[in-house]
Amino acid sequence: MREMKHLGLFIFLILLIQEQGIFRQVKADEGFITVKGVHLMLNGSPFYANGFNAYWLMYLATDHSQRNKVSSVLEEARAHGLTLSRTWAFNDGEDRALQSSPGSYNEQTFQGLDFVISEAKKYGIKLVLSLVNNYENYGGRRQYVNWARNQGQSVSSDDDFFTNSVVKGYYKNHIKTILTRRNSITGVAYKDDPTIMAWELMNEPRCTSDPSGRTIQAWIAEMASYLKSIDGNHLLEAGLEGFYGQSSSLNQQYNPNSQTGTDFIANNQIPGIDFATVHSYPDQWLTDSNEERLQSFLNNWVAIHIQDAQNILQKPVLFTEFGKSSRTGSLNQRDQLFDTIYSAVYSSARGGGAAAGGIFWQLFTQGMDSFRDGYEVVFSENPSTANLITDQSQKLNRIRKMFSRLRNMKTLHRTRDIRKAQWLARNNSTIVKH
Repeated sequence: MREMKHLGLFIFLILLIQEQGIFRQVKADEGFITVKGVHLMLNGSPFYANGFNAYWLMYLATDHSQRNKVSSVLEEARAHGLTLSRTWAFNDGEDRALQSSPGSYNEQTFQGLDFVISEAKKYGIKLVLSLVNNYENYGGRRQYVNWARNQGQSVSSDDDFFTNSVVKGYYKNHIKTILTRRNSITGVAYKDDPTIMAWELMNEPRCTSDPSGRTIQAWIAEMASYLKSIDGNHLLEAGLEGFYGQSSSLNQQYNPNSQTGTDFIANNQIPGIDFATVHSYPDQWLTDSNEERLQSFLNNWVAIHIQDAQNILQKPVLFTEFGKSSRTGSLNQRDQLFDTIYSAVYSSARGGGAAAGGIFWQLFTQGMDSFRDGYEVVFSENPSTANLITDQSQKLNRIRKMFSRLRNMKTLHRTRDIRKAQWLARNNSTIVKH
């Protein structure tokens, strides 16, 4: 702990010196993201992600006439220093479906996903690819359950997704199909492509029929093991929102008023899960609260998860969704939410802590009016938010550069010590001979 405090102080002093430095755009490093302790790592240095959600990338890329929007949003993101995007690698039985029925895939849609991955590589942006939805949008677990029901399975609830053997077989087949897909543009299998940082088992898994959390726990463990048996290159996360369960009953006081059947501690302690995730939507979860109450909740929510990732999980934590709708609040209030999360992430990262970054919901480019939900950020329309995002990118980039310099200094010192030892050994040998 003393070494961590000293490291944090050293980093802080270096960052003060660099504070006037100009942010320079650099091409994202090749290589797979890994985990070491509480840090995401890339090429030997901690990787801090400032990122964005864009669930719609594959959907638009399926239509060649719309692919320019995918390229535009990735180019704009990179220009603002963003290095990570989270998006859907699923569309089950819906318009432009990727999987039209169990095991039956639309090649045109798959080529849309191929394009997304190749463009992300082009612009130096890593990806988190989610494999199924908890909700019925884009099919989700309800579609899987309906497919099984149509095959004569006795299923009564969407929660049977987590326990029915036929449904689980459908989902495992989807995992295998995605991971072993060979990109039609790059020629690289998804499981071998370092552009992908991580897989996500499900967007916001919930199982309200079992508040004990045992159902979700067993499902995550089974699916994590299966996925890792196919792909040993990539990281994996469960897609959790961060709600506390029975394994940490004292921390349930930090939950909003809901029982979701998930457990932030127990679920993320599963060996195949490489890092924890947290979502933050105070305005959705506490609908009758004033701004002061929402801000207090957010402060506590963010702080306790960073603390528990550091001390209990001993894994990195990524804030994979956060935002505030312009339909329920002002843009200033949204900026305050961004600033709260960004400040907590930076403070933790600056001290060598477990916060690995944030991915806001969600980034659009021009010409996407039909997709708007109030949470969208369009850089040209939202300059104050854009400035916050760019500033966070600059700060996290400086930390990463500093760690890289430290690593190079250690390598230099180690090389120097080896050469000195070799020189002494040669000279001592000469003295003995004489």
